[in-house]
Amino acid sequence: MAASDRVALGPLVGSIDQGTSSSRFLVFNAKTAELLSHHQVEIQQKFPKEGWVEQDPKEILKSVYECVERTCEKLQQLNIDITNIKVWLDLRTQSTVERLLKRIPGNNKSFFKFRTGLPLSTYFSAVKLRWLLDNVEEIRQAVDNGRAMFGTIDSWLIWCLTGGKNGGVHCTDVTNASRTMLFNIHSLDWDPELCQFFDIPMEILPKVRSSSEIYGLMKSGALTGVPISGCLGDQSAALVGQMCFQDGQAKNTYGTGCFLLCNTGQKSVFSEHGLLTTIAYKLGRDKPVCYALEGSVAIAGAVVRWLRDNLGIVKTSQEIEKLAAEAGTSYGCYFVPAFSGLYAPYWEPSARGIICGLTQFTNKKHIAFAALEAVCFQTREILDAMNKDCGIPLSQLQVDGGMTNNKVLMQLQSDILCIPVVKPSMPETTALGAAMAAGAAEGVGIWSLNPGDLTAVTCERFEPQINPEESEYRYARWKKAVMKSMGWETSEAPSNGDTSIFCSLPLGFFIMSSMVMLIGAKYVSGNDK
Repeated sequence: MAASDRVALGPLVGSIDQGTSSSRFLVFNAKTAELLSHHQVEIQQKFPKEGWVEQDPKEILKSVYECVERTCEKLQQLNIDITNIKVWLDLRTQSTVERLLKRIPGNNKSFFKFRTGLPLSTYFSAVKLRWLLDNVEEIRQAVDNGRAMFGTIDSWLIWCLTGGKNGGVHCTDVTNASRTMLFNIHSLDWDPELCQFFDIPMEILPKVRSSSEIYGLMKSGALTGVPISGCLGDQSAALVGQMCFQDGQAKNTYGTGCFLLCNTGQKSVFSEHGLLTTIAYKLGRDKPVCYALEGSVAIAGAVVRWLRDNLGIVKTSQEIEKLAAEAGTSYGCYFVPAFSGLYAPYWEPSARGIICGLTQFTNKKHIAFAALEAVCFQTREILDAMNKDCGIPLSQLQVDGGMTNNKVLMQLQSDILCIPVVKPSMPETTALGAAMAAGAAEGVGIWSLNPGDLTAVTCERFEPQINPEESEYRYARWKKAVMKSMGWETSEAPSNGDTSIFCSLPLGFFIMSSMVMLIGAKYVSGNDK
């Protein structure tokens, strides 16, 4: 096809959506926010020991390049001109947390909360990095020799895509930096005292930049020369994609985990009910930073994957909805999927998953229903905490993420919250948010974030269909099950010598010269094939 025959739709924005289970590349029309094409590649998670989860950084990078190439091919097949494109469960660190806690007055997990917004937990990057430096000799030597750089997964991808060893840009944005527990969310820079406490050299950390500016140019592939100009943590991107730019607006993303964020504007609000204070976004170098309250659930979509892969109850994830719909009830069965402990609002690493209330009548359909209900109950717990912290209950919940395609789940969520659940017709809000940040960057300027310029989004609405008394009864039974899940594990080594306990945001670590690379504790040498 001749280049002159191709359709020019105006400026296009590409978005890399890097998740725990897959890599995706999506292209949007900057004028209409329409999703034009995308490609997805599933990535592996390995479980070498109980409580350990590992991923290969080379596989992640390869999958990103494949997604970019395939998406561009699809666009060309649709006669669209591509020249217009502008472009996070590992438990091994609980003993590290407990050792660090002994150095804090009163063993107070919230000691650093007013600097970082976070409790001391295995969930955040600083503890993982400390574990790596304590347990992986190659990493420690590389740091001592000045050959190592650290970063979350966004840093790894930006560094590789902008040239890697050949001049790659080592940077991150404020939203990803705020999840490391090394970043001061008020000064918007790495905190020297936090780095000293964790004994992490500041020179290995990436430069922190805004969420919307040009970081560098693509150095290879179909999009060579295209600027990389937007970077947001997964949940911040979804908040932007849902256009929650006003104080008090909130969204819940249903993916591998579940994440409820409420925009608190330019004021950082500190929770008294187990939520995190985080940076929502900073959409430009000279723009103000906005904050959010966040509640996170470790296991949401992952429970469906567990039923499929571990128990073999279904062959595909889509079958869960059919089974749950056929049951219509859990028949008194409650499923607490605390595979890696409980996150917000409990922050209880000793918890483990349980299924209780079983009878001889219970079958796989009831367990499927209970699994979906578990996602909704966990969201209810976070929403209750958020309503208490904010003082104004949400009148409806905006939702996004892959699991929102499950209509049984969405109706259950509305029933359990006793408020409407609103789902946009275009569910790719995380990728859309990153695309909006990239398109709005200075020097790109093809996507306006002014409220009057934003395209109206059509939505599907789910209204409560059960009475509040029934909802409260089921919720109370769930809380009883949660209490029974606690206190199962300790950080002491089991008889086989393995240690376990924890879950995480994606952690990146890459070492120059010998090209040793590590993501979340997966060590790959340059000689490995």
